[in-house]
Amino acid sequence: MSINKDSIKGDRIAMSDAPTKGDYEDANDARAYLADADELEAAVQGDAVFGEINEEGPNYKNVSLLGTVMLMIKAQIGLGVLSIPSVFQALGIVPGLLLLLFVGNLSHWAGYTIGKFKLRHPEVYSVPDVGYMLAGPIGREFMAVSYWLFMTCIAGSGMLGISIALNAISSHGTCTAAFVAIAAIIVFAVSSIQTLEKLSWISWVGVFAITISLLIVTVGVGIQDRPAAAPATGDWMKEVVIFGQPSFATAMSCVGSLLFAFAGMPSYFAVVAEMRDPRQFPIALFITQMFMYALYLAVGIVVYYYCGQYVASPALGSAGPLLKKIAYGIVLPALIASSVLYTHMPAKYLFVRMLRGTDDLSKNTKKHYIVWFSCVAACTLFSYVIASAIPVFGGLVGLIGALLGSILCLSMESGMWFYDFFSLRKTDKSLRYRALFAWAAIVGFCGIFICGAGTYGAVMDIKLGYDANGGTTPWSCADNSGTV
Repeated sequence: MSINKDSIKGDRIAMSDAPTKGDYEDANDARAYLADADELEAAVQGDAVFGEINEEGPNYKNVSLLGTVMLMIKAQIGLGVLSIPSVFQALGIVPGLLLLLFVGNLSHWAGYTIGKFKLRHPEVYSVPDVGYMLAGPIGREFMAVSYWLFMTCIAGSGMLGISIALNAISSHGTCTAAFVAIAAIIVFAVSSIQTLEKLSWISWVGVFAITISLLIVTVGVGIQDRPAAAPATGDWMKEVVIFGQPSFATAMSCVGSLLFAFAGMPSYFAVVAEMRDPRQFPIALFITQMFMYALYLAVGIVVYYYCGQYVASPALGSAGPLLKKIAYGIVLPALIASSVLYTHMPAKYLFVRMLRGTDDLSKNTKKHYIVWFSCVAACTLFSYVIASAIPVFGGLVGLIGALLGSILCLSMESGMWFYDFFSLRKTDKSLRYRALFAWAAIVGFCGIFICGAGTYGAVMDIKLGYDANGGTTPWSCADNSGTV
């Protein structure tokens, strides 16, 4: 492990950079001490979460800015984008667009709040640590369960997506339950890689794969004669809804689906914790959000415009039979990447919680490896059960987004802001503070409302999926890709 000497030289070194103001008599003394390059190269790096990081164990502080961007984009852009055209069909394209932008703005503020909170509280590693700060031991355990369920359920929906892709590529070559099991085995193997820095390569592959596959479908629906779900022969009529009239349950399920499309925020704590320079997080967040807006709007508008009521969920099924196979073949690494990241992070949380404060956390001991692989196996097994027990893609996405995403992506961030700044309400009378106070309250209220109403809507959607003709059942062998 090496330390970037350039980053600690120059005018940026000041008295505030010392651990305490009394450690050095002046800034020149601090600069001279920090610039002792030979000693710094051999120094042991300390971290508020991982403790001493040295060559005897994995380097948990080595994710670059570009690596951070890729991890965040892959954490965000995954299964949620595949449901956006269906949301436009249910709500109408105008309300759907407005709601997409509104949820995106909420998520941007929430992500920014996470990055700043981590800088102010470096001892925080994950969502449960925030729960402890907000509500003590009860808050920690509640947020721990919510975080773990949220991440593993996303991994489960990723495994379901992998089974859909394998069915589409192979024209339902074998039992769907077998495809889900194959997905679980692959996810376990790759998720066992110990650091996010070494997993960043799969984020690169996943981002490029899902972007290319979505562009193929977007172009394909514009040049094909008819959507894959439209009648195979004869005349067909496309219907593009400008303002929809969905039921309350359907509308709230759509809100949950859109929140799911922006629901990578709980993973940001783990990403910031392993960054080389956490101060660069706002830059990474801005790049991530701009990329997401561009892709989400392009895919959602174009696919829905050309498919109308025949849009499929996941959206990759909207292309013709050949393009559908090609798109699913290309997107398969991205689906695997989503499941891997959302298995690795909850496993890492369990691992850190079990070994935090011990030498086994950052050293390659026997106990270190036993605990790590056990944590990965437990998360993978639970995700496999979710993927097999709730095989309704759209309903599962909406349920996860509404029930857990609302708490972890909106309400928690509102609580974090109030934790740090609520005490200023009597002294700071500025318009800026009052606006931020009101916005944090609105975000918190939105989280509570979506949790209740959105969960109800998603449950109704899942029930309709089970009741529909041809609907899939738990651990079913039936094709879930609409290919046969």
